[in-house]
Amino acid sequence: MSPKAADIQRILDELYPEVPIPLQHKDAYTLLVAVVLSAQCTDERVNQITPLLFARADNPADMARLDVEEIREIIKPCGLAPAKSKGISGLSKIIMEKHGGKVPESFEDLEALPGVGHKTASVVMSQAFGHPAFPVDTHIHRLAARWGLSSGKSVEQTEKDLKAAFPESSWNKLHLQIIFFGRQYCPARNHKPEQCPICSKYG
Repeated sequence: MSPKAADIQRILDELYPEVPIPLQHKDAYTLLVAVVLSAQCTDERVNQITPLLFARADNPADMARLDVEEIREIIKPCGLAPAKSKGISGLSKIIMEKHGGKVPESFEDLEALPGVGHKTASVVMSQAFGHPAFPVDTHIHRLAARWGLSSGKSVEQTEKDLKAAFPESSWNKLHLQIIFFGRQYCPARNHKPEQCPICSKYG
């Protein structure tokens, strides 16, 4: 690990020794649905909507029985409701038909579900199942480029660069630490690099 990566990890560990998972959930399925809803939507808003949705259906069997229109009405405040409601309905049906009602524990099977891309699969693999993964969202993508840890050409390239920069055992925690850090110290707009614990050294 480079001295810079080691120092960044040390700063993040000092600031965020414990990192809660920002999306409220009780199992792999409710986490999967919450992550699908979180695309282009704040975690705060997702956490306001999921209790309403999960009161109707908090498992794939019940969700598969709901009309797509009913799901769409509930999740409307999260944005992209037509696509997300179809995805949630479709993935619930496939989990029942192909996976015996359990969220599959592999990247391949997760990414084959409707509405589930690599980032969503990475979050579920790391946070629900504890497998090493480095989900890269727009915030992590931006910060990795800002800190000179990645060329930032694409989210895929950033994920490769970060996996190469940090030990595998730290990935699951690190991706959450970077998200929390970005919100608190390193926002996209009105960022003050001189006041940021990392950008003031490496920005």
